[in-house]
Amino acid sequence: MNNENLASAAPPAALPTGRRGADDPPGEIQEPVAAPTNTWPAWMRLLIMMVLLTFVAILAIALMRQNTSEQRAAGVAPDFEFTTFDGETIRLADLKGKGVVLNFWASWCDPCRAEAALLQEVAQRERDNNIVFLGLDYLDQEYAALAYLEEYGITYPNGPDLQSAIARRYRINGVPETFFITPNGEIDFTVIGPIQSEAALNQRLDAIRP
Repeated sequence: MNNENLASAAPPAALPTGRRGADDPPGEIQEPVAAPTNTWPAWMRLLIMMVLLTFVAILAIALMRQNTSEQRAAGVAPDFEFTTFDGETIRLADLKGKGVVLNFWASWCDPCRAEAALLQEVAQRERDNNIVFLGLDYLDQEYAALAYLEEYGITYPNGPDLQSAIARRYRINGVPETFFITPNGEIDFTVIGPIQSEAALNQRLDAIRP
């Protein structure tokens, strides 16, 4: 045997680390495929979850508000002040001697839309009878609120409830919610959910007329 040939022989090639596929041609090796990884960062998954939870909460409130309940709510109405979308400043204390209908609403609220035209119609009818309608826009975008008011031709004073400050004072559960306030500044009735008919609204108004 030639020792020189043995010394110069190349080392054997490294064995491949993959595996041969069933359809691979002889001599070819199928490389292992890496498992897919989740490319969404944690903060984005959290944001999506928060958006979904908010949507579900709003939907739940809207569904619950399809039904209406009324309750007598004795006690002094908390005073408040707000600026309307037209720039007018309104304070409840300045309306003593008049009956006040205080309606919390939002453009995204379908039950609010169900009562919007009725509230406008009756507000116009009662404007010379010392009955004042006020609207407070709740958790809404201004452009959407203005479009809502224009759609239903609402002309009685309406404005945003900034930071939901007035809603918290009145401890509302959602929208729509309407408070009927006597000329003495006391809450006579609260309607939770949409006002169902003109007759029901007239009944509540009769209790707060001066």
